[in-house]
Amino acid sequence: QLADAILERLRYDVCKHPEAATDGDWFAATAHAVRDRLVPNWLDTVHAHERQDAKQVYYFSMEFLLGRALGNALLALDLEPAATEALTRLGVDPHAIEAYEPDPALGNGGLGRLAACFLDSMAAVGLPGIGYGIRYDYGMFRQGLQEGWQVEYPDYWLRTGNPWEFRRPELTYHVRFGGTVQSSGGRALWCDTEDVLAVAYDTPVPGWNSRVVNTLRLWSAESTEPIELHLFNRGEYAAAVSVKNTAENISRVLYPDDSTPQGEELRLRQEYFFVSASLQDILRRFSRVHRDWSRLADLAAVHLNDTHPALAVPELMRLLVDEHDMAWEEAWEITGKVISYTNHTLMPEALETWPMALVHRVLPRPAQIIESLNERFSRFAARRKLPGPVRERLALIDPHSQRARMGHLSVLASHRVNGVSAVHSDLVREKLFADFAALFPDRFCNVTNGVTPRRWLAEANPGLAQLVDSAIGPGWRADLGQLAGLREMASDAAFRQRFREVKAANKQQLADFIVQTTGIAVDPGSLFDVQIKRFHEYKRQLLNLLQVLARYRDIVEHPEHDHVPRTVIFAGKAASAYWMAKLIIKLVNDVAARVNNDPRVGDRLKVVFLADYGVSLAQRIIPAADLSEQISTAGTEASGTGNMKLALNGALTIGTEDGANIEIRDAVGAENIFIFGNSVNQVAELRADGYDPRSVHAADPRLQAVFAMLVGDALAPEEPERFRALHDALLEHGDHYQLLADFDAYLEAQQAVDRVWGDPEEWSRRALLNVAAMGPFSSDRAVRDYAATIWGVQPVLAPH
Repeated sequence: QLADAILERLRYDVCKHPEAATDGDWFAATAHAVRDRLVPNWLDTVHAHERQDAKQVYYFSMEFLLGRALGNALLALDLEPAATEALTRLGVDPHAIEAYEPDPALGNGGLGRLAACFLDSMAAVGLPGIGYGIRYDYGMFRQGLQEGWQVEYPDYWLRTGNPWEFRRPELTYHVRFGGTVQSSGGRALWCDTEDVLAVAYDTPVPGWNSRVVNTLRLWSAESTEPIELHLFNRGEYAAAVSVKNTAENISRVLYPDDSTPQGEELRLRQEYFFVSASLQDILRRFSRVHRDWSRLADLAAVHLNDTHPALAVPELMRLLVDEHDMAWEEAWEITGKVISYTNHTLMPEALETWPMALVHRVLPRPAQIIESLNERFSRFAARRKLPGPVRERLALIDPHSQRARMGHLSVLASHRVNGVSAVHSDLVREKLFADFAALFPDRFCNVTNGVTPRRWLAEANPGLAQLVDSAIGPGWRADLGQLAGLREMASDAAFRQRFREVKAANKQQLADFIVQTTGIAVDPGSLFDVQIKRFHEYKRQLLNLLQVLARYRDIVEHPEHDHVPRTVIFAGKAASAYWMAKLIIKLVNDVAARVNNDPRVGDRLKVVFLADYGVSLAQRIIPAADLSEQISTAGTEASGTGNMKLALNGALTIGTEDGANIEIRDAVGAENIFIFGNSVNQVAELRADGYDPRSVHAADPRLQAVFAMLVGDALAPEEPERFRALHDALLEHGDHYQLLADFDAYLEAQQAVDRVWGDPEEWSRRALLNVAAMGPFSSDRAVRDYAATIWGVQPVLAPH
């Protein structure tokens, strides 16, 4: 039946004979045939939500890093074997069809992948929910390398169309910019605006084995006037489409470079565009059935995934007060009941702020509302007799810089504010928003992150999934806690051997991919040491490189030692304007060039950088990883989800006491993880005491030798000063993220890794215990926690 359906879609949707069909044609036909099997459940789900008048979760996120949809849909529908058989019968390579699908360029890192996991889990456990975001034409960028430097290219993932989405032209909203605000009869009128159209595109999000299909609704920006015909007819062709281009720039790329005034304004427009369209859509859905706006919070839970959607606060107030004639106090009460906020960063400099002058020019009415909220909150703080410095710290608009603090706005407006790991939530409450927590102590809570076991084990690692099935059955896909049944298998020598065989096959596949894409031949029997994440100084890829250089020197100077063979794999993007992160990527590649081409090293050490990291590349790397590098400075990583995915696939973690590393340690046992370095309190104490990295450097000959390589001719003989900025950031400018303070402990932990790796039975035992302990780190558990403690949403009955 599936083969017949694919042929039918090839004929009627693609309009091709099988003999003339390309891989792209077969992919489109297969995707449409599978989509046809999702649509009835999708329609039934929508109908069930409407029939039961169910409260909905509206998840606002700038990113949804979905990954390829075909494999996920086949998994959800239990059609993988049928699809493989059907395509094979049709003379088509199933792997080629799967590989043809591009990753949707709708996200960048952990924030977007978490959002995708949550959508998957909400569908899997039956929670009614819609994800709202932007349909980016080109994503952030496609990463390439030129002589080891990161270069950015447009990621045109929509070039051949997207068979999973449905354009909804009937769901088009006007989003206002510019203009003026006038007063009429006590009401504010936002006039003379330059409008942009937000057009909805819907994508189905299937739940595994649940018959529930939820919706991801993305907005594409279009001009109200596609072309100014009078200009075109005069030959002024560029001017004729300038308004169209300006409007559509809003949904061109994720996170445009905001180091210029134009880029900063575009990011502000992006964020307002998507929250305004989404809120208009939510209020439309509500008002179709209900007229009592006081019931909005009973039927809608709007969740802000970080501060990017914080403009939802003044926009919801604007819509309720200006468009629906509601009194300010009533609108504010409803807003506070509807909105909740997840914080994802502990670094104050990473919390968004906007110059009020810019907000007034681009969004004059929301700017007025922010100012009014600030004034009212200031009066509230004064009534509480809070000291002046506290009132300044609490202000929604910084009184000195006149910048709107979007984190403050999100906290003030939300009935719940959560961090994403136990230590992170404590720091949010005790440090980042301590003044707010003193005023609203019951507002703050924790929900530790999680990952979906369907994508990150069942689909990414079928060999391990089948092995787990053979031991405990398939139920772990819906209840990850069942993995605890593997604990006793860790003591079974035969099972450990089968586990090692699965890992070896995955490593061979990755080794083949590495040599095909980079030309670097790596030993699949070596320890695969993996650090895959966005490049940022706080994530400390540079610390990893320092220990790689120390290891390299040790191999060269002591060839007689029994060195553990390692392949050190890096992947991740640096923000296009983040020069230091891009310099670290260049350093990775220069270190690789030196190490990989030194005949004295051989296969005992290889360094690899895999470009254009995304979901599909992660699905290649994670099943093959032996060691998971989670080495951020304690107190900087909110949670992490890569640490969970890697442990779920049998990698041992080397990491600091940061984010969810602590909860992973508690789950797997301290003896089954390699924790090192200063704690959050020790980092703070060291900084308060006047941390001096130069004294650490002066006392450690290994550091001195490694630093000499950074600015000598060892890595860049043609440009010895290439990495001077990295050298000086650590030695001359305070080593803000305390790499040198943790260097010695990191090397000791790496030596412990080498010792355990030398005993394959012990390594595989510990790795299996890590897999067995991953039950608490399911995104199914996370969304149930959100539903119970934050959203107040119940699962709907399965559609029939």
